[in-house]
Amino acid sequence: MNGRADEQVAPYMAVGLSTVVHGIGSRRDIERNLAIVEDAIHAAVSIIGINMPVRLIALAEGALTGFTDEIFDIPHVTAARDLFIDIPGPETDQLAALARHYDTYIAVQCKARWPEVIEDRFFNTLLVISPQGEIVHKAAKNHLWCRERSCVPHDVYDRWVELFGDGIDAFYPVLRTDDIGNIGTICCSDGEYPEAVRALAFNGAEVVYRPSEAVPMTQVGVEPGGTWMLQNRAHAHFNNVYMVCPNVGPVYVHPRMEHPYDIAGGNSHIVDYQGNVLGHTSSGANTFVAGIIDIEALRHFRTMNLNSNWMKDLRTEIFRRMYDEPIHPKNLWLKDEPRRHADVDEVYRANIERLVARGSFTAPSRSFPGARYIPAGDSPDEDEWEKLRELWSEPGDE
Repeated sequence: MNGRADEQVAPYMAVGLSTVVHGIGSRRDIERNLAIVEDAIHAAVSIIGINMPVRLIALAEGALTGFTDEIFDIPHVTAARDLFIDIPGPETDQLAALARHYDTYIAVQCKARWPEVIEDRFFNTLLVISPQGEIVHKAAKNHLWCRERSCVPHDVYDRWVELFGDGIDAFYPVLRTDDIGNIGTICCSDGEYPEAVRALAFNGAEVVYRPSEAVPMTQVGVEPGGTWMLQNRAHAHFNNVYMVCPNVGPVYVHPRMEHPYDIAGGNSHIVDYQGNVLGHTSSGANTFVAGIIDIEALRHFRTMNLNSNWMKDLRTEIFRRMYDEPIHPKNLWLKDEPRRHADVDEVYRANIERLVARGSFTAPSRSFPGARYIPAGDSPDEDEWEKLRELWSEPGDE
């Protein structure tokens, strides 16, 4: 790698899809969400493609596999075996056919098994399918919100490092292409941490795919997009990258819901490498957002500038010791099965205590009860997956 591009990259249109999602009770239920996504891709290319060629289509988090495991606190191993996909598989094959048909890259989020890493685990997975229909990029989400039970590389750190090494590219890989630039991928909570996009930028990313965020983060303040858009504009500005950020549409948690809930609040957007919003949509209900990506302009901005290409000024040595002491324990699920919401809440509370003891946080003068997990059912058996699975059964099958 000599640091110089061999070919000029033509400007192109990036499109983020916001689609209505149906919660899945089994892997076969993904077909319904795939059909919605396919319709959205056809619509997006036919409408937006008359302006500029559409070379990147990005799906929202949850577009394929929904959030059933998170909402119902399903035991991790059960969800891994019964709900989620393999890569490659029939789901990615269907998307690959669309990528070939429209000569475009498709960026996808889905929950998937990684048996080559560890059995009976699923990871929140980001992948990119090329215009040739090949899976050319695959990465795992590294940070979770407190109600997500996906496995992350840090949870099986020793095994992950054994397979992929401990460099930045083991956790934040970047896809280098000749025709749409260099693509990095993170998901939702990953973007709550400035380090995530900075890691991708150090690895050469020029376009970062960050799907989905939930209420209240998308609604805070009077500006559209809340802190989600604030973060993504900051990521773009600090690292001189484009941010492509589609949000999930309203969600039918299970088939017996008469109406979906808009848990994410819309506000999909695309931001340029100076932090300017190129495209924004308030609605998340089967719609899309679009923006022109000009990789050559970004490359000139990064290399001709003596001011606002901030990475060139970093004094990296002064930050090295900042991360010497761990905060969140690694290898939590290397040998033990991932725990459920209430148990993992205690892991986060211990992290807070660790930061207080270190002097990073100052505890208030008086403590009050904090956030906690409250099951939806009145009795424990109502919250067990075998009982909840009946929500996906047809009348008379129970």
